[in-house]
Amino acid sequence: MALLPSLLDEIAGLRKAPSALDLADVETLDSAGALVLLRLLASKLAKHSLKPSSEASVIIANVSTRNATTNYKHTLDKFKNVKPEQQTLLALIAENASTEPAALRPLKGIRAWVTNIGTSVEAIWTQTLALIAFFGVIFHCFWAIMLGKRKLRVTSVVHHIERTGLDAVPIICLLCFIFGSVVAYLSATAMKDFGAGILTVDIVSVSFLREFGVLLTAILVAGRSGSAFTAEIGSMCTREEIDAIKALSLDPVELLVIPRICALVITLPMLSFLAVLSGILGGAVVGATSLDITVNMFLTRMQDNTELYYLWLGLLKAPFFAFLIASIGCLEGLKVSGSAESVGLHTTSSVVQSIFLVIVVDAMFAVLFMQLDL
Repeated sequence: MALLPSLLDEIAGLRKAPSALDLADVETLDSAGALVLLRLLASKLAKHSLKPSSEASVIIANVSTRNATTNYKHTLDKFKNVKPEQQTLLALIAENASTEPAALRPLKGIRAWVTNIGTSVEAIWTQTLALIAFFGVIFHCFWAIMLGKRKLRVTSVVHHIERTGLDAVPIICLLCFIFGSVVAYLSATAMKDFGAGILTVDIVSVSFLREFGVLLTAILVAGRSGSAFTAEIGSMCTREEIDAIKALSLDPVELLVIPRICALVITLPMLSFLAVLSGILGGAVVGATSLDITVNMFLTRMQDNTELYYLWLGLLKAPFFAFLIASIGCLEGLKVSGSAESVGLHTTSSVVQSIFLVIVVDAMFAVLFMQLDL
């Protein structure tokens, strides 16, 4: 069938090709046959109407004939001895076959810009509604587990605690140590002009206790564990394992999502605490080696001027960040549509959404703590 249009063009190009058809001996005619006859006569008329004068114009004419909108209505009068029912069928096929959707003209300028903005806003709104609905599914499953109607997979939770927590300790500690060193250097550079280099201790300790420790940890976990959740569940979707789980009357949310959320909610506060210690240690090392602030002076200054509740304010945000990261990662994994490209797209979307929402929620906490004078 794919070669039929080219074959009809070749037949229409012959010198003895018919310019009219006699259907006196045709007893039965279906829609496919009617379309073939209409196509043959339309190709014949197009060949004779173009009358190319060179080989190059022949090629252009062939391409134009195939790409142009075909109108079969003008070929109806080329049939002879047509039965009434065949005439009705040919007219119906000619009318519908010649009706093609008009090609959308590409938007340009301000209209294209406004259209892109509208499309983006609609996509964000759709994703927000999907995420809120997924939160409802998760809370419903948690409630069923609390009532004993469903089971918490403790073995799976422990497994994910090891993968998301223990395996992430080296990279988080190293990054926060380096970042603490950088903050100490920048603070010392700014404070040295005022003769207040000792304030570097306050800047490093307060910033890591309240903000940097948990925020850097959440961003790293979003890129490391959140993307892993999406890739794992997305790969299961491509292999139809999710459908197999549903066929066994099991709930994918209970089996795959809840253990990952529980594991991340447990591990992220612990990782944040280690990140705080690593950042402060990095600042202390820089102070001892480059700023003439000994470790004893650093610890004494931090103990005298830094409140312990700063640490609790920082760790308070960790479970919320963990819930967002795990939920978005699992949701994007469940949205994978069955191809490797889809896995990559949703994994990228998972990381971007997680980091964006973590920063937004952190800013909301900062405003809330400021209003509460904390």
